[in-house]
Amino acid sequence: MYSLFLPSFHKLIFHPLFLPVLLVVIFFYKFLFQTPATRKNLPPSPTKLPIIGNLHQLGQLPHRSLEALSRKHGELMFVYMGCKPTLVVSSADAAREIMKTHETIFSNRPKSRIISRLLYNYNDMAFSPYGDHWRQMRSICVTQLLSSKKVQSFRRIREEEAALMVEKIKRSCSLVVNLREILVTFTNDVICRASFGRKYSGNQEGDVRFERLSEEVMKLLGALCVGDFVPWLSWIDRLNGLEGRLEDVATRMDAFLEKVIQEHQNGLSTRRTICNESDKEENVRNFVEILLEIQRENKDVLPLDSVKAIILDMFVAGTDTSYTLIEWTISELITHPRILKKLQEEVRRIVQGKAHRVCEDDLEKLTYLKAVIKEALRLHPPGPLLLFRESMQDVMINGFHIAAGTQVIINAWAIQRDPSFWEEPEEFRPERFLNTSLYDFKGKNLQYIPFGAGRRGCPGTSFGMVVVELAIATLMYEFDWKFSGEKLDMTEIQGLTVGRRDPLMVIATPFACT
Repeated sequence: MYSLFLPSFHKLIFHPLFLPVLLVVIFFYKFLFQTPATRKNLPPSPTKLPIIGNLHQLGQLPHRSLEALSRKHGELMFVYMGCKPTLVVSSADAAREIMKTHETIFSNRPKSRIISRLLYNYNDMAFSPYGDHWRQMRSICVTQLLSSKKVQSFRRIREEEAALMVEKIKRSCSLVVNLREILVTFTNDVICRASFGRKYSGNQEGDVRFERLSEEVMKLLGALCVGDFVPWLSWIDRLNGLEGRLEDVATRMDAFLEKVIQEHQNGLSTRRTICNESDKEENVRNFVEILLEIQRENKDVLPLDSVKAIILDMFVAGTDTSYTLIEWTISELITHPRILKKLQEEVRRIVQGKAHRVCEDDLEKLTYLKAVIKEALRLHPPGPLLLFRESMQDVMINGFHIAAGTQVIINAWAIQRDPSFWEEPEEFRPERFLNTSLYDFKGKNLQYIPFGAGRRGCPGTSFGMVVVELAIATLMYEFDWKFSGEKLDMTEIQGLTVGRRDPLMVIATPFACT
């Protein structure tokens, strides 16, 4: 997620104070950045500039810019993000050294002012430094929040929200539908109900405030914090208002989470019940309830700040990534009518004649659907540079010396389009994932790592994927699709995730069930 700060760098160089400061500092550059003549063997590197290092070469889409630089300098490339030494990894073999051979050494996370403030000084799981606290947070998330049994318990929520999504589209029948807008509401509502036990997408004042607040959090996570890259220029973050915005949003989000926690502690939130297959009722506890129960039993292991931080982890990781992936998948399907038709035939064959509605029991039978989604993730991983890592000690990688404290970027986007491994890598071909068990979402095969790999891989994959599979299967079953214009623009834009620059505007015609 630290890659989110990079595209905003171009704004910095147009700041009126940037050029004067640059000229002054260049004068002292050789004293500040002088490289010892006896430096150890480093990977190949493009030429860097004073102060900013190689930041100017990252452009608006860093995953593409770094891939182009790596073609020239190699699968292991050394760059400077301002003052921060950074290793860029652009092949599966090199990624194996980082995520398997020397995994423990590269299991730390770099520091970030924005992440620290929003996530309670790294009290979460995703960005917590490698150590005992991280192990405890991950154990809680994996066993209590994201286990297979827990994911299954939210089935009714997902199916209800999928049905509401269909009704919204049907109300726009024969009109152009802003599919992104509908998908954002769908994913947000699923995550909110799982996290808080209720939705925050209505017209009530509190719901509107939370929607706006969550949007501000997402924007901040995509903002540039100059001090992260050049610490002695951190005054720019105060001058441009970033620190003020960060403090304001963090304070308001903390107040919201305090209110939610207080409601749960006072027993004011309503627990929903669902029926399982044996017709027995069970309480479906949301994430806040589960975490508060653990917190009451052991405050030392899980302080309230960690409860808040983990909830934000779940919300941030589960919203943008899910709707972005669904939107990219539908976009690829519309531009490939043969694949779209084949997928619709599979879904309608499995579902038709039953309840005339997709349910989660159908998903395991939809093998082509799973291949389509895997191919969409190969071409459009929501986080193409994964979450940055940091080395905790000196180590040799492929003959190169990597010092402790080096930031590591693994370019999953480049690895998943490597022509030495993937045949016709730019083509959308779901068939490449049929009849093979080589590729899963755990990163066992490092040619395919949309969610990372190893101990710092994403633990919420199963939760996210069932949301995505159900949404796409439902949309394929319920509607026929076509683009509202002449040609679908697939231009990317960097934000919290790498999504479509333009919202997907489509015409959805309800499928007549027989």
